[in-house]
Amino acid sequence: MLIIALISCKQSDNSQRDTSSPILGTWKLISSKIIADEDTTVTFPIKNQEMIKIFNKDTFAFFKQDTNASKGDSAVFDAGAGTYKLNGEDYSEHLEYCNYRGWENKDFNFKLRIANDTLVQTGIEKIDSLNVNQEIIEIYVRRK
Repeated sequence: MLIIALISCKQSDNSQRDTSSPILGTWKLISSKIIADEDTTVTFPIKNQEMIKIFNKDTFAFFKQDTNASKGDSAVFDAGAGTYKLNGEDYSEHLEYCNYRGWENKDFNFKLRIANDTLVQTGIEKIDSLNVNQEIIEIYVRRK
């Protein structure tokens, strides 16, 4: 019995949230805009949609979907994941997986600021093969 109790305690220790970095956890997108040339487009919020971004020690993932369980052409689901590096405010992503396949295996450099429960990500997304060259500004709040 004692061995089982000790193993259980050890497993509980491993499941505790790592708080060594303020980025770790799940964040909900509340605002997003794209600036291309001199045009600014608000891309979020979108009625009946939500998006989250999840960070662990070295990997990120994002998921966007409609909130009304749409089917067929009206269904919305976007996802992507990859690795990241954070050094102060300098944040870089290597997007390994994405449902927009032309975005896969691309590197992006951003600035990332965290204040209390708010995360702001800004920077340039540039993919010559897709004719993408835009600045993004995304604001997330920590999901509790």
